Amino acid sequence: MKTRTTTKKTLGEGRALRAWLVFALLVTLALSSCLPQGQQSGGGGGQTITLYGFSILKEVLEKAVFPAFAAKWKKEHGQDVQFVSSFAGSETVTNQILQGVKADIAILSIERDADRLKQAGFVTTDWHSWPQKGIVNKTPFIILVRKGNEKGIRDFPDLGKPGVQLIHPDPVNSGGAQWSILAIYGSELKKSEAAGARDEARALKTLQAVWKNVIASPDSARAARTQFETGHGDALITYELEGLLMKQAGAPVEVVIPESTIFSEHPAVVIDRNVSAEKRPAVDAFIQFLWSEEAQRAFVQYHFRSVSSESLNEANKEFGQIKTPFTIEYFGGWGKAYPDIIERIWRDQVQKRQ
Repeated sequence: MKTRTTTKKTLGEGRALRAWLVFALLVTLALSSCLPQGQQSGGGGGQTITLYGFSILKEVLEKAVFPAFAAKWKKEHGQDVQFVSSFAGSETVTNQILQGVKADIAILSIERDADRLKQAGFVTTDWHSWPQKGIVNKTPFIILVRKGNEKGIRDFPDLGKPGVQLIHPDPVNSGGAQWSILAIYGSELKKSEAAGARDEARALKTLQAVWKNVIASPDSARAARTQFETGHGDALITYELEGLLMKQAGAPVEVVIPESTIFSEHPAVVIDRNVSAEKRPAVDAFIQFLWSEEAQRAFVQYHFRSVSSESLNEANKEFGQIKTPFTIEYFGGWGKAYPDIIERIWRDQVQKRQ
């Protein structure tokens, strides 16, 4: 009897244990079904790619490039790909990655930020080996003014006239702001060269006069646009696409094309330190997709200029004609432009002396 009683007790405990295990399994399945599909892995379960980008990339990536790649990957591999994205000033994005955010890919406003990630060991793949040396799109810097252009702004020097109030992003945080500094300074160098002699004093004087009229310095190009949209300032120096997007939305603004201005060029990098072997194929495929005709067409649709197809650029009739364009190579690349212009000219001779 004692043995039989023990057996009955053991069987009862076994049933209770099985029931508990079944309950626990059901709870686990229910909880896992609530997770975003992109966070599940293995087989056809899906992948999630995390991309950090400089501020003005948000619309084209989220509305066009991400969905197009996800559809392509699903068709070719039978696997879902989801994207998690975050956008801020290029310097801010780079600092976030250096501080540990788990981005798989970064698209940056300036190559100097890509170099910072490489030097810190986060990027080991040479992006220069990719198409267009890793540059995925480009856009010139322009001036945005209120409808009617009452201040008569036609070129960068006009922004230094008395009474003009300028919105300009902060060069400490924003790659777009650094491009803008180079656009102002370089345009005066190019025009003086065309007139007979390179005049660095003229370029510095123009930059100093323009910076005196800056009334606000938001953290990113997009934040600067937002402040301008809410009625602050007479003018904004920004990427061409920001002006065209505002005009497309019906904002009462005009785009002023300077006689000479810089084309900003934007590199993509893989944050190799963060990319798992399982996720690597999708990440690498997405990087290459950025130079596909489909992605380049999407960039042009959202007013970036293609780096691989002039016929696509010609199809966008909104793009302005620039008399004397130049690129970062005019300054010898970012390795020289940052210390020579951003630090020694803007920081030491413009910002600190006001």
